[in-house]
Amino acid sequence: MDENNGNIADADRPAAPDSIISMRNIWKTYQMGVEELHALRGVSFDVKRNEYLAIIGPSGSGKSTLMNLIGCLDSPSKGQYWINGNLVSEMSDDELARIRNKEVGFVFQTFNLLARATALHNVELPLIYAGMRAGERHDKAQAALASVELGDRVLHRPNELSGGQRQRVAIARALVNHPSILLADEPTGALDTKTSYEIMELFEKLHAEGNTIILVTHEHDIAERAHRVITIRDGQIESDERVR
Repeated sequence: MDENNGNIADADRPAAPDSIISMRNIWKTYQMGVEELHALRGVSFDVKRNEYLAIIGPSGSGKSTLMNLIGCLDSPSKGQYWINGNLVSEMSDDELARIRNKEVGFVFQTFNLLARATALHNVELPLIYAGMRAGERHDKAQAALASVELGDRVLHRPNELSGGQRQRVAIARALVNHPSILLADEPTGALDTKTSYEIMELFEKLHAEGNTIILVTHEHDIAERAHRVITIRDGQIESDERVR
């Protein structure tokens, strides 16, 4: 077993003080009639600040379930999960929502942009929900768009942007609240090869600037752009390796 995995030996350890994420013996079980489906089976690992991690696995491996737990979109059936020192595995839905909005920036395969809104307004949305005043959120959204090299596209709508530019808007929206973790779900899945590599170069730049990035993908060439790769199979960590 790889030293980073700790899937068995580390299951009973407390949260690592230098980690932004600590998972201990995480199970996720779904009731399917009279049968139980174990999507995750005792997963344990840590993620340090400013790590660049890819989670990879085939369809049905449990990687999407794990992503939902990392992003506080769901709670484990058993086990403990800390994010930034908060024991989120025991939080209510309302508490999870607050942690999610504060700690996690999401990037999705399908961009999830408002079609009639400008790039600037799309990026402002998390700040609107946070109750930030108009002038401050306008400045922050402009800065976030500039950080992804779209400072000259702030008033363009999604249908006036290429696929790669739309994903950059989505990344800017994920970053605008300065979250602890940037969580990307198949972020290149809807892009051609050239644009995919451009987006991956952007993730490398954001990591170099100090962001913690967790990338969920089924594509090995995309996963290998990260610095650490966790492979999930049958709901368990099959391997956990440093690749850079």
